[in-house]
Amino acid sequence: MEQMEAVAEATNVRKDSSNNFKRVKLDGIAAVVGDYVILDSDIEKTLIDLKSQGASAEDISHCSLLGKLMEDRLYANQAVQDSILVSDDEVNATGDRQLQSLVQQIGSMEKVLKYYKKEDEASFREELYKINKLRMLSERMQQDIIKEIEITPEEVRQFFNKIPVEERPVFGAELEIAQITKEPEPSEEEKQKVIDKLNQIKADVEDNDASFSVKAILYSQDPGSKSKGGFYSITKDTGFDKTFKDVAFSLKEGEVSEPFETIFGYHIIYIEKIRGQELDLRHILIQPEISQDVLEEAKQELDSIRQKIINNEFTFAEAALNFSDEKETKFDGGLLRNPQDFSSRFELTKMDPTLYNQVQGLKDNEITHPVLEQDPRGGAPKYKILKITNRFDEHVADFAKDYTKIQELALTEKKYNAIKKWMDEHIKDTYISVNDDNKDCEFANNWIKE
Repeated sequence: MEQMEAVAEATNVRKDSSNNFKRVKLDGIAAVVGDYVILDSDIEKTLIDLKSQGASAEDISHCSLLGKLMEDRLYANQAVQDSILVSDDEVNATGDRQLQSLVQQIGSMEKVLKYYKKEDEASFREELYKINKLRMLSERMQQDIIKEIEITPEEVRQFFNKIPVEERPVFGAELEIAQITKEPEPSEEEKQKVIDKLNQIKADVEDNDASFSVKAILYSQDPGSKSKGGFYSITKDTGFDKTFKDVAFSLKEGEVSEPFETIFGYHIIYIEKIRGQELDLRHILIQPEISQDVLEEAKQELDSIRQKIINNEFTFAEAALNFSDEKETKFDGGLLRNPQDFSSRFELTKMDPTLYNQVQGLKDNEITHPVLEQDPRGGAPKYKILKITNRFDEHVADFAKDYTKIQELALTEKKYNAIKKWMDEHIKDTYISVNDDNKDCEFANNWIKE
């Protein structure tokens, strides 16, 4: 195969007409996958990006990076052939969000361009477009390969039985935890104060051309958007509160909503731009104050409930059903669900640090005193009491006790095998060429066809 490397001849002409030639290496082609060309500079850029994200150079090799870039392009190449589409609006919206985030972090577009050594915004957007289009095509192709893969109980059993006993996974110590919560409510007077304040801000924006962005920086209590002037870019699939999305998508461009309530407090929304199914919006969140007296009342109520459970007047589960304000857990005895797999078990080494600190000293049948907890999502604070309802020591995987975890491992293996099979088949059917300099690489896939 011919060497795929661009070389320029730089000529220096002297007065005596004798020529000196200097060979200058330009960007070389590392590989070709279908309609995609991978340059040596693509590998170098990827390596620099990974290092900037904290990856260790020792864990990354030139060959492994090239293999990953080839995989991405094989997925993208086939996605185009299979008419798996990514719209220009989607790609451009992703680039817009990335640039907005970079400007927020670095300070200005000028600083962003200087930091990334780009001549102008247009060329930077063009490069982001190419990167994002390829990545999104690759991701959608992979999703399409595994979207219908499911696993049956019999397949889970076969997966488990084929693992030699001495090689079966060891699961760490786990806890089952239940809680009863009291969520103090602000007074009607406090709620009206917030509504009046939001109406005042709305009027100032509409009647006096005040900046909604500046108002959000001054008054919003949303930690996720306050510093960005209340800015979010959302679609109907974005994981936001349903009421929030319903209000946002009912507004016109340039319109400010009436104050409305969600579980986080009271909001107003300003629609900055509508791009098809995507909205650029700004919002202001203000939470009504909860008085110290109301908080103390909730704490005392939980203290009383705790004492009655200790006195065997009712069980923890009965108390949760009758007194807890948390709808997600009260009908299940207050039992918490692990957000990672929705099981009732929490592995100690993987627990949320806040939850771990709340229960780490508990003995069997003990109940914590009321614990004040701030809502990490920005909602109102609440008090809760907790109890460890079950303990599971570190143990070798047991099919009956650990079925959910074993099922997850089996499904992961089945998806991996489907991807591997797809990769092997499409490598055979796709034009692939690897530069001579890279043919000594030990790739995970058979990129060097015999």
